[in-house]
Amino acid sequence: MKAIIITQPGGPEVLQLAERPVPGLKPGEVLVKVAAAGVNRPDVAQRKGNYPPPPGASTEIPGLEIAGAVVELGADVNRWKTGDQICALVTGAGYSGYCAVPAGQCLPVPANLTLTEAASLPETFFTVWSNVFDRAKLQPGESLLVHGGSGGIGVAAIQMAKAMGCTVYVSAGSTEKCAFCEGLGADEAINYKTQNFKDEICRITNNKGVDVILDMIGGDYTPDNLLCLADEGRLVQINSMKGREVKIDLALIMRKRISITGSMLRSRDVAFKSAIAQNLEKHIWPFLASGQIKPIIYKTFPAAQAAEAHRLMESSDHMGKIILTF
Repeated sequence: MKAIIITQPGGPEVLQLAERPVPGLKPGEVLVKVAAAGVNRPDVAQRKGNYPPPPGASTEIPGLEIAGAVVELGADVNRWKTGDQICALVTGAGYSGYCAVPAGQCLPVPANLTLTEAASLPETFFTVWSNVFDRAKLQPGESLLVHGGSGGIGVAAIQMAKAMGCTVYVSAGSTEKCAFCEGLGADEAINYKTQNFKDEICRITNNKGVDVILDMIGGDYTPDNLLCLADEGRLVQINSMKGREVKIDLALIMRKRISITGSMLRSRDVAFKSAIAQNLEKHIWPFLASGQIKPIIYKTFPAAQAAEAHRLMESSDHMGKIILTF
């Protein structure tokens, strides 16, 4: 099969098209002929040598989400049959012509979506559900602030939270990106390059603050995140792009009864990820089928142009998802 491999840690140019053997199946897995694969920031980190994959995952072939057709079933697979169109969260090796996937991490492609559109869903939708709804327990009627609202995580979080009856605020880096987020349903978007997000959230909420913040920035965002949380607020950390070590005011946490949590999804086991898939199919897939939630794809690239896709990801010029097609 064709696969995109990381020839050595480095810039986008280290991604090369190569021939690799089709993977074998373990019990409980399905083999998928990949039509499209999503590009995500963890792929960039792995390419640079900054995000070692968990044991058993490919160190050579990146890629955390795919869509395609099931072509072979491993032992003990009951739900799927050959020919089924699925999208799936994978631990790695998504940038390849064929991918072996635990059956529980697969979801049916809604009839109104293409395989390319479906490939944009798993990594961000699994991440948002696990962190915003499972860990932070965002409830209908509560408010959510999402940093980086125009990226893949933001696009998913805005639409999922609005569909579940929540108020959504976002930060984004330009007037165009703010308008894009509001077009997706965000109640208000804050341009972090010209506005202070803490001051704006305090103004918008009349100093009440927001119930949940989904943050991938860390660093000097953290003290302001805590200041603009409401009483009983929850901060959920899924990355630390501006730094892992921060100073926080413990008295503020105690006074507001704030909870700080976070997670890394990639290293979790199949049972954990399969449970998220079940929740997504029950609670979110009907919104995709009805068109209330839509895949937002910024640009697609043939797999051989994976380096260009990574350059676009690192530029942060995109709004929505970046997809490789096979």
